[in-house]
Amino acid sequence: MPMKSLRIPLLLFLAFWALGLGLWLCLDSLFYLFNFGYIGTAVGLGIGLYSLLPPKNKPWGRRFAQLLVGVYMLGFLGVVRHENMQVEGFFFYLLSGFFSGSMIHYLVAKIAGPLLFGRGFCGWACWTAMVLDFLPYRRNRAGRLKAGWEWIRYLHFAFSLALVLLLWEGWHYRPEATGTAALLWLVAGNGLYYLSAVILAFALKDNRAFCKYLCPVTVLLKIFSRFSLLKIRGDKESCTGCRACARACPMDIDVVKYVKNGQRVFSTECIVCLTCT
Repeated sequence: MPMKSLRIPLLLFLAFWALGLGLWLCLDSLFYLFNFGYIGTAVGLGIGLYSLLPPKNKPWGRRFAQLLVGVYMLGFLGVVRHENMQVEGFFFYLLSGFFSGSMIHYLVAKIAGPLLFGRGFCGWACWTAMVLDFLPYRRNRAGRLKAGWEWIRYLHFAFSLALVLLLWEGWHYRPEATGTAALLWLVAGNGLYYLSAVILAFALKDNRAFCKYLCPVTVLLKIFSRFSLLKIRGDKESCTGCRACARACPMDIDVVKYVKNGQRVFSTECIVCLTCT
């Protein structure tokens, strides 16, 4: 039984290492082997722990993966290599044609990845959520705020894109691909993210309030996760309608509705955290 439960983490581990090896051989850069090998190992270990731990302790497997990936992305790629890991950095790298670790991250984790794993990045690898998930409010028992508040994240995304285009076209601002400017963008952007995320979490008594209402990256993730191959599915015949899964969902998804209809959870709010399971 333990070996059967480790098939998925093992496959992910091998897939990431194979991708890194292929890019290393094609592009002659050891960075790709290290980058994808590390992420594959971190995610594989996290999912492996999740599979092996007893139900009550399973969240620690996911948090372990979050910490390993988040610290690497923010600490190594951001602080050490001075790459702008913010969404504005991704826009700047696209405009300048610079193929960086940040560019790889967005293309794999936030565009191509969601086609396979949905918003798994939000649940297993986000460096903002790795802090938020340690706060005391797993979810707001009253549910989401009234319809309309989630549109703030779309405005945030539009503002970030408009700011980059204005600086690029209006002021002919050309930030270096790596260096002090990129690091300043990273520190300032993440500082605002963490500050607003923690304030929202305590104000709304909801750790994931930032993800639901303010995070601009979710705009990209929601678009591509709509077509995700991997989605949560419940057993219609076994469902008693107790709504325990819906009450546990940190993203306030009505999981029971999908289960009762014999459907997979198609909501693009699903972060594949597996809490409902």
